[in-house]
Parts: sequence; structure tokens; C-alpha cells
Amino acid sequence: MSSTVHFPEMSGEPVASLEGVARRFEKGGVPFELAPTTLSFAAGSLTAITGRSGAGKTTLLHLLAGFERADAGRIRLFGRDVTDAGESALARLRREKIGIVHQQCVFLDHLPLWQNVACRLVPVGVPARERRTRARAALERFGLGSRLDRRPRELSGGEQQRAALARALIADPRLLIADEPTAHVDAQTAAEIADVFARLRSEGVALVIATHDAVLEQRADVRVRMADGRVAAAGA
Repeated sequence: MSSTVHFPEMSGEPVASLEGVARRFEKGGVPFELAPTTLSFAAGSLTAITGRSGAGKTTLLHLLAGFERADAGRIRLFGRDVTDAGESALARLRREKIGIVHQQCVFLDHLPLWQNVACRLVPVGVPARERRTRARAALERFGLGSRLDRRPRELSGGEQQRAALARALIADPRLLIADEPTAHVDAQTAAEIADVFARLRSEGVALVIATHDAVLEQRADVRVRMADGRVAAAGA
């Protein structure tokens, strides 16, 4: 049985879509299967992916971002079929058009925060002075403008989470994929992040977020609840 969800009132081609995408692998020695799933993500929309741990939320996000390969189905990003795209092409898409926030924040601790946040600008040849300027602007968006030269280990867990969001947004992506972006922050910061997401939607960014945050879920255009590798429920 497949799981199919389309955005209501979607006009034009979606920013991203999964078409009958399935995935099978072992997780901790236990077989896991993501049932054939069809989802479409429109510009200026927020999709909240919910469900218990192990339901398949992260697998779905990894397939969309190109970190995992589908065993069946097709994946389209920005009007292009990327199901069989090479790693370098996928990496370029992520670098230029996709912002990604992982469940666990990973930084290069020997580098100051601004270089961590601006690292994706290095391969495209942005000069160091401009990278620092853009890193400052991205960090100020999350109240971290004074932390430019700190090492990541000097930040709290909540500050690291906000820095990870700044890094994901520094290149003005058209698609933001985030795995539990408010999991390690206080309620006030979570509300501020939700406001940032609202602004991104108004700018036409498509947001796909795995979350247990009730505020983000309530603000979503579409809510997709997963259970045992299937879409158990979905609605606007």
C-alpha cells in the first residue's frame, strides 16, 4: 500500500517531490521499510513530519536531501529528476539551493563559529571578508552576532542549534530540510525560530521539517504523521 499526499491549491511545479519512493535497510539489525510514498512540497509552504522515533521521518528527509538512495520510485528537485544523479551533482544542489539542519549539530571545533557557518560558501569562491560579513548577518538573525569568533564547543546546546540554522540559511536556499530544529532550545527560542520560518515561507522557501514541536505543527500548511514507515495520516 502506498502513501500519497499532495499540497492543496498547489500551482505550478513543486520545489521537491517524492513519487512512489520506497527504501529498505536494516536499522540496529532490525529490517526497516519505508513504504512507497508520494509527497509534494510547494514554494512558500511548511510541511511538518511527525511521528514517534523510528517511524521513518529522518529516512524521508535523507531521501529528499540525497543522503540516501531510493530502492524504488523517483525523486524530483527544482524540476529535475535526481533519482539517479551523481554524488557531485547532488552535493552541488545541496550547496546552492538546499539548507539542511541535521538532528545532531556537527561543527569543526578547530574553526571559529563564523567559518563553520560560512563553510558552504568556500567551494563557490566567496572571499573570506564577504564570508565573514554574511556569517555575521546569518548569526545575528538568531541572536548570535557576538559569537563570531567563539569555538563551537564554547556554545550551549541551544546556541549550537541556532548556529546550525544560520549555517543552513546562509546561502538563501529555496528548500529547507530540518530534523527537529527546535529540539534543544527553550520555548522562547523555539518561538523565534518559528517566526524565522514564517518569514522564509513569505519569501517563497519550501520548508520540510520533522518535529515534535506543537507550535511548528500548528503553523504547518500540511501535517504528515508517520508510523512504522508509512504515512498514517496527513492533512492541511
